[in-house]
Amino acid sequence: MRAITSRAGVAAAAILLSTGCALSTGHAAHPAAGASAAGTGGDTGTVSTVPARTAALTPAAARGTVRAASASIASTASTASAAKGPARCRTTGLRARVGRQDPGAGNRYAPLVLTNASGRTCWVYGFVGLVLIDGRGDVLRTRTRRESVTPHRVTLRPGASAHARLHWTVVPTDHETRCPVSARLMIIPPDEVAHLEVPFTASICDDGRIDARPMSPGSGL
Repeated sequence: MRAITSRAGVAAAAILLSTGCALSTGHAAHPAAGASAAGTGGDTGTVSTVPARTAALTPAAARGTVRAASASIASTASTASAAKGPARCRTTGLRARVGRQDPGAGNRYAPLVLTNASGRTCWVYGFVGLVLIDGRGDVLRTRTRRESVTPHRVTLRPGASAHARLHWTVVPTDHETRCPVSARLMIIPPDEVAHLEVPFTASICDDGRIDARPMSPGSGL
């Protein structure tokens, strides 16, 4: 798995930013209340202020005041951190893979698995972005259709996984004589811009259409 791809990455990034790489038919991948949306700034920090004293302090009293202020700041920061809870999973803290492909009457199903490889608990919410890449490193036409399934926030402890079910057809449509074969898959985690890239060999028909469900707990279908 690579966190960044070469020429395919540049082309795919342009595609994703211009089209969103999704043919939405249901719920959009918006984060839950209080979450930071893609493209926005980071978390707003909380600053604890120690009020100024007008009376002169002895060295001992000053040291006591500093210790008390430090304890107050630490307590406030700890309380704020606990109230804030886990942050969204970032691409740099995730590993990706595509599980076993299950066949069925011209259809294929496979889990796209994201694993928390960081040392902290985080969460994912919504749909991934996808781009197919062929054996030469060129971007293939990819149409990601979001299934009408309500997304839910999935909290991942370090080492835990979430998955999105992928579905596609291997039967050519009326205008297709053959279906292109991918070699790799570019994956953009929900609400992220940076991507991951994994091996993915599949013949995907219907103009590269992949139906994707939102992230769910676990690593299997």
